[in-house]
Amino acid sequence: MRTILLTPWWLLEIFGIAKSFRNNPIIGNRVLNRIGLHVARVLLAHAMTNFRWWLLAPLLPPEQRRQFRKNGFLVIRDFLPEQQFARLAAEIRGFHGELRECIQGDTLTLNGFLDDRTLTAYRECRALIENRRFMRLMMYGGAKLRRPLFFVNCIKNGYGAGGGDPQKNSHSDTFHPTMKAWLFIDDVSDDNGPFCFVAGSQNLGWARLKWEYRQSIQGRDLPNRYAQNGSLRIEREELSALGYPAPQSFKVPANTLVMANTRGFHCRGQAPRSSRLALYAYSRSNPFTPYPGVGSRLWSRIEQHVAARLWRHEDKKAEKGGYPASWHLVPSDRLRD
Repeated sequence: MRTILLTPWWLLEIFGIAKSFRNNPIIGNRVLNRIGLHVARVLLAHAMTNFRWWLLAPLLPPEQRRQFRKNGFLVIRDFLPEQQFARLAAEIRGFHGELRECIQGDTLTLNGFLDDRTLTAYRECRALIENRRFMRLMMYGGAKLRRPLFFVNCIKNGYGAGGGDPQKNSHSDTFHPTMKAWLFIDDVSDDNGPFCFVAGSQNLGWARLKWEYRQSIQGRDLPNRYAQNGSLRIEREELSALGYPAPQSFKVPANTLVMANTRGFHCRGQAPRSSRLALYAYSRSNPFTPYPGVGSRLWSRIEQHVAARLWRHEDKKAEKGGYPASWHLVPSDRLRD
C-alpha cells in the first residue's frame, strides 16, 4: 500500500532535484539506470542549465562567464572596499542570531541563517546581499533570477570526537549544476582547511558520462551512504583516469569571494584543529526548467520560510525520537568558542 501511495510522488521527483538512489526506488532502479535514466537526467539538466546561463549572460562580463563555465569556479580577491569589509567582518564575528550545528566526523559546521527577518539587525550583511554586483554573480552562478540562501558559516576542524569528515573526500553534490559561494572573513590556508576543487570537473564528457552510468547502476549498493543518496564520491586515482587534474586548493586572503559549481568534484582540505569563518551562499533549484524566473522577492521569502519550517520540523521529530537533529540549534556563543 505504501508503494502504491508513494509511486506518483516518486515519479514526480524524477523531474526535480531529487537525487537519492536509496530513498527513491525509481531513481535507484537498476534496470532503469541500465537503460539510461540517470544519464538522461544528467544530460537534460545540463542542457536546461546551459540554456538559462545563455539567457543570463548579461549579468556578468564575458571573461568571468568564460572562467566560470570553463573551470567551474570564480575567485575575486578584495571583493569589498577595505572599510566596508572591516565592518562586515566585525558584524559577522559578533553574530548572535539563531545558530545551527552539523557534526560530520571530527568537523563541526555552524550556520546562522540570514533570512529577511534576521537581516534587519545586520546592516552590513544586508548591504552586501543587496549589492547589485554581488547579487548578479549569485544569480548567474545559480542560473536563476532569484536570491540564494545566505548564512554566517564557520567550519571548525578537529573539534568533534568522531572519525574522518566525509566532506574531506572528493565528491559531487548532485547530478546537476548547482552553486555555492563564500566571502571569506578569515584568511584561508592549509592550517584551516581550504576549499578544494577539480578544475573542469563540472563539465560533461564521454569519460564522465560513462563513470556516472556505472555509478548509477550500483546506485543503492554503492559503498558510501552519501553516494547512495546521490552525492557521488571519487578517489584521486579515478580523477586521473577521467583525465582531470589534481584538486586545486583555494588558499586565499580574507575578503576573497569564491563561487563554485559544486556539480564539479570538490572537498574540504585536511586540517588540524582550526576554524574559518565566511558569509556563505547556497543555490539549488529544479534543473529541468528552461526559464530562469523573474527575480521576484516573493519567491525568495517563500524559500526562506520553507527552509525554516523544515528545520523546525526536523527539530520536533528529533526531540520525539530522543536524538539531535542533523542541523541542531546551539548557543550563538559557539561561533566564538
